Amino acid sequence: MKQSRRMSLVESLANVAIGYGVAVLSQQLVFPLFALHTTLVENLMIGAIFTVVSISRSFALRRLFEAIRVANHCGDHAGHEEPAPFRR
Repeated sequence: MKQSRRMSLVESLANVAIGYGVAVLSQQLVFPLFALHTTLVENLMIGAIFTVVSISRSFALRRLFEAIRVANHCGDHAGHEEPAPFRR
């Protein structure tokens, strides 16, 4: 069964929402190791920017792979079909 675009977006959002919390916590732990000192608000803002990028990337990749799956399933190879065997 084909996954709808809406459900692809919902799945991506759920995945990234969990990742957002992990990212902010990681930033608070890792940034000081590189002499980067940020406030919690700055960490939340940085995390939000990367979250938007991550959602966009995840959604675009999911749609690409869904298009590939549908094309392969339907036998549509975008004009790159196997040549017919030679017959005499």
